[in-house]
Amino acid sequence: MMEGLRERKKRRTRQHISEVALGLFVARGFDDVTIAEVAAAAEVSVNTVYNYFESKEDLVLPPDEASPQRLADIVRARGPGESAAGAVLERLRQEVRGRERQVGLSPGFGRVLEMMLAAPTLTARLEGLGRRMTDTLAAELAEETGAAADDPLPRVMAWHIGSLHALVLGDVARRATAGERPEVIAERVLELLDTVESMLGERVLTYAVREGRPCSG
Repeated sequence: MMEGLRERKKRRTRQHISEVALGLFVARGFDDVTIAEVAAAAEVSVNTVYNYFESKEDLVLPPDEASPQRLADIVRARGPGESAAGAVLERLRQEVRGRERQVGLSPGFGRVLEMMLAAPTLTARLEGLGRRMTDTLAAELAEETGAAADDPLPRVMAWHIGSLHALVLGDVARRATAGERPEVIAERVLELLDTVESMLGERVLTYAVREGRPCSG
């Protein structure tokens, strides 16, 4: 379905507000910039900012991008013959190769991350987001596999997958704040993913394989 003029205008306005806000936050610090200042710099009203972003934190971590459904969504979308862990590993590789924002490889991310780590409300949201991702994935795995309510296996598997996801994002963050170039970070993180996969046991790598034959290509 093609994007209409109204939807395109709204998307551009939202993106403009977000970019202006991030620039101010990086320059002056998250806690030292008000919504009113963001609105003035973006040349919109305060009400317009709140129409697009429910909270100040959403300007940095919008719910549609920083979603607790992220890992569960990746697992739901996996193809036939693919396991839950395999799907997340492959998605991470794709995002790293594509230098995508989801894994923090967009230009200037290091300065954005430094700003985020200096803001207690943002670091708290990041920590909570990681826990919610793992909990949501555990519920998805339990439902898919028909596990009993007291079966710990879906939670254990979700912990493994959530931990490898956190390890990758943490390594990107460490390297970005140290000033490494995105292409260098990508190369090192791809090596890390290979190491992670080689260390995971067969039970993790073959858990919750989607039925059906994988597509040949």
